[in-house]
Amino acid sequence: MNKKSKKDVYILSGFLGSGKTSLLKQMIRMHKAAGKVPAVLMNELGNVSIDSSEVDQDLPLAELLDGCICCTIQDKLEAQLQELLWNEEFDTLLIETTGAAHPVEVVDAMMSPLFAEHLEFKGILTVVDAMQWVRRQELSPQVLQLYREQIRHAGVVLLNKVDLLKEMEQSTAVSELQGINKHARIIMTNYANISENVLEQISNFNQTEHDRVRIQHELSMQAIVYTFNGVIEQEAFENWMRALPSTVYRMKGYVPFSHEKYPMLFHYSFGMPVYLPEDMNMPKNLVIIGEGISKETISHDLKRLEQLKEV
Repeated sequence: MNKKSKKDVYILSGFLGSGKTSLLKQMIRMHKAAGKVPAVLMNELGNVSIDSSEVDQDLPLAELLDGCICCTIQDKLEAQLQELLWNEEFDTLLIETTGAAHPVEVVDAMMSPLFAEHLEFKGILTVVDAMQWVRRQELSPQVLQLYREQIRHAGVVLLNKVDLLKEMEQSTAVSELQGINKHARIIMTNYANISENVLEQISNFNQTEHDRVRIQHELSMQAIVYTFNGVIEQEAFENWMRALPSTVYRMKGYVPFSHEKYPMLFHYSFGMPVYLPEDMNMPKNLVIIGEGISKETISHDLKRLEQLKEV
């Protein structure tokens, strides 16, 4: 693998039967038409693959069966991603999750600090079954809450199978989805059919400052990777951490503190930090996952902490 290359990563979210596999096929077609090679990672709760036959035979494919990547089989996900990165040639990674997957947990599971510098998380596309949304009150409170979370963290929401709704129902559904996620682009589709410019809007980060701000608002979830070049003081790091906005949901990585021989394994979740000592050198990568966060600001702050130690 070219160590300097970064693979764009898209997460396809939505409940079972919403149309995620149809969207996956659309995205594969778009990438191939653009001369890019997509790799696919599919997750099934059962121990038998259902949708893998839908993926072109010439594409890199990894399957995670009998569990959800955001909870029970995170170790398998890390191993599969590492195998894809080191053994396959591809430009983009498309991850189709189970209907039970929580978006924040999927991003957290995917962005391992061991190889996060090789991944460029682009965003979440959530597919919503139009008829199921209209009848959502039939769902249990727990399922409905997860449904809302999948919508809230998406950069693009596809209201799929809209031909089953009347025109007034379509308008109402779009308004309700916008009420949950005002920054997402809501697209009404049948067969999860999207146009090429949707991917361009998600992928195109190398534009003017105005465009970058606009796109960051459209993409609710972000994953930032910072690689340390020096060491920092733990107290200064903790002061920085306490000043972070509440929209930083997760952090994990290996932080090189000045008083430790090796970088410490660091986890941060729900405002609680955990430090674990290591007995060997590890990649000095820190992954920050949240919404409305600035890569430039975070990189500047952490670089300043490293410079403080140098002084």
